[in-house]
Amino acid sequence: MKKKLLLLFLSIAFYGTAQQLTLKKGIIIDAVPVNDSISENFALYLPTSFEISKKWPIVFVFDMQGRGKQALSMFRQAAEEQGYILAASNSVNDSITLSKNILISSRMFSAVYSILPIKKNRSYTAGFSGGARLASLVPTFVKKIKGVISCGSAVANEEVLSSKSRFHFIGIVGTEDYNYLSMKNSQKILNKLKFPNQLLIFDGGEKWPESQYLAKAMEIFTLAAMSKDVEPKDDIFINDTYKRNLGQVSTLLTSQKPLMANMLLSEMIDIYQNFRNVDSLKESSKTLKKTKLYRNYNRSQNSFFFKENLIKDTYGYDLEEDIITYNYNNLGWWNYQIEELDKYTKSTNVFERQMGKRLKSYLNALIADNIDLVKATSPVDEEALLFLWMVNTITDVKNYDPYLKIISLSSKVEDYGTAMFYLEELLKAGYTDTKGLYALENTALLRITPEFNKVVAKYLKDARYETNEE
Repeated sequence: MKKKLLLLFLSIAFYGTAQQLTLKKGIIIDAVPVNDSISENFALYLPTSFEISKKWPIVFVFDMQGRGKQALSMFRQAAEEQGYILAASNSVNDSITLSKNILISSRMFSAVYSILPIKKNRSYTAGFSGGARLASLVPTFVKKIKGVISCGSAVANEEVLSSKSRFHFIGIVGTEDYNYLSMKNSQKILNKLKFPNQLLIFDGGEKWPESQYLAKAMEIFTLAAMSKDVEPKDDIFINDTYKRNLGQVSTLLTSQKPLMANMLLSEMIDIYQNFRNVDSLKESSKTLKKTKLYRNYNRSQNSFFFKENLIKDTYGYDLEEDIITYNYNNLGWWNYQIEELDKYTKSTNVFERQMGKRLKSYLNALIADNIDLVKATSPVDEEALLFLWMVNTITDVKNYDPYLKIISLSSKVEDYGTAMFYLEELLKAGYTDTKGLYALENTALLRITPEFNKVVAKYLKDARYETNEE
């Protein structure tokens, strides 16, 4: 009964006598209205330990398609473990301007602050990829935000960073993510500006990190708040996290990962120096750096970093030239580049494998960015789009969308030879959606031809029109 009355009190405080809102603990509430005069809403998560009698830290999570519930599901376990409230707007979107997204976010902040007991100086933002970029911009415009958890993205605009308005930045990135190098470089800039920051690294590519890394980021925010007396110091919490981190250093060393072990030691020195003597950590780091294994790994990693930057510059320059000249003759060169990257990804050297996977992801991202640029021009250069889609079928064979776009556009200009070639390549790649194929825009004439249906029948065995050969 007490819990029910509490929830009713919260709803009355927000909605007056017009509406009631039940806020349940331990589940993600999908659509909490910002207010009754606009259609904006947000997803909300209250940990099961939530009580109205105390104030709580909060992480506002951003997803650029407005999928609030989905975004919170990635943080839910970490928030439950670390005692954080979560909120995520269902109204932000990458199709609208930054200023509109900031205004939408500000209205959500105000709504949350009005109905929930949030701790002063304990509001943070977070996101993945595009959502992370918005999350890192918010503190520039909203001073209440004191930290950012950025998954797979460096600071969105380093030029707007100011030493007069610092926030705590925690990056999380995989070793095979093409953003890996940019996030390491961003850390150097943040260090120069004296922004408190950490970079958490995991083995993997461009994906949401596992819950343990998100929990680690929240843990770091809590420790930072304790070091600034924003939170009362909890010696048990401090000692437990210290021992756990030491155990992780030991595990990394046992797993022959000296570079990651040293990064963790450096983070520990930075985080725990306000709580205890860290001379033993500094000594351990010095000793580790002198080992042959560390020096060999460090040298190898840096050499592949250098090579990676050179290759990325080449890709950027050559792709731009090919787009301008519609250089279809260079498609073979791009195919050769993928063959070379495939060799890297099968290398016995772990750093070369990681470089190969990062470069593959980078090339696909570069193509996607150029497609967006071409689409943004008026009139749209369809020849440039066609070329980019063709390159994309080489760099990302299992992505069916470029094939379909080529078939559609080629049919539109009656280049049926090209359309038929990419139809067969599409089906070879594993495409099976017969209904989607026969509904493809601009292909009305193509799909009734015997040639089209013969190819479909060969791979899918259910062509819509019979192919009579006389």
